Amino acid sequence: MLRGLYTAAAGMVTQQRRHDTATQNIANLNTTGYKQVDSVSHAFPDVLIAAMHNGTTKNIGRLNTGVFAEQSVSQFLQGDLIESGKTVDFALSTDLQIMDPATNKPMIFDGSGKHISAEGEVTYKPQAFFTVQDNEGNNLYTRNGKFSVSPTGEVLSVGGFKVLDGNSQPLVLNGPEDRLKVDGQGYLIDNNTGLRSNSRIGISVITKPMDLVRDGNGVFHAEDPEAAQIRFADANDNMQVRQGYLENSNVDATQVTVDMNAAFRAYEANQKVIQYYDSSLQKAVNDVGRV
Repeated sequence: MLRGLYTAAAGMVTQQRRHDTATQNIANLNTTGYKQVDSVSHAFPDVLIAAMHNGTTKNIGRLNTGVFAEQSVSQFLQGDLIESGKTVDFALSTDLQIMDPATNKPMIFDGSGKHISAEGEVTYKPQAFFTVQDNEGNNLYTRNGKFSVSPTGEVLSVGGFKVLDGNSQPLVLNGPEDRLKVDGQGYLIDNNTGLRSNSRIGISVITKPMDLVRDGNGVFHAEDPEAAQIRFADANDNMQVRQGYLENSNVDATQVTVDMNAAFRAYEANQKVIQYYDSSLQKAVNDVGRV
């Protein structure tokens, strides 16, 4: 009886985390550059049940011991681009590819940005991010291109992080921000000559985006940049920088609402099971114990 109580309790904790994840997505529905989070649940390992009688053992079967929310997975799909008209607002429009070694052709990714090979190997679509730096000198990555300019000319992200250029140095403007012009590859345009300068917004291509760890303020970091295969974008990448635009969140409001309601109903169902076990235990202690 107590085993069922623990299983139902584990189910309640899992559904609570699913509900929290869904509400987090809804709360960030209008957050620039926000990437939807999905909660992934797994079952605890099954145990083998056996009956023992007069020194003999008979296997009865397997018993599932409950479920738990193992991890939260970010969905790095492209969000809609919204025009803002501000010179220091930027958005990335990308369609990066990986060559399939089996066919020597670009991999075909599904709607969630995932490719599964014939052998079952999962590959996620590469993603591009603006590269920023915190006060400790750590590189961070964000899709929120709502930038500002400090009095010293440094370009800053929403969290106050320094936006880096293509040489991993803080991006600094030499003129007024209202005259800032950037081409489709992220290069700054010289206001005097109208030609492309050598200064470029630092855009990182992350081949394995699932290796990123979500931080606050809409940024991510890589615990192992080499394993995540991070590099600066080059001319061969199918990518465009859109000045005067911002990327909206990629949250699917309909699906998230369905997930939230499903988690709530599942939570209620597990709650009813616990109430049933509690009532049964109460009768066992107060009524059966008297006999």
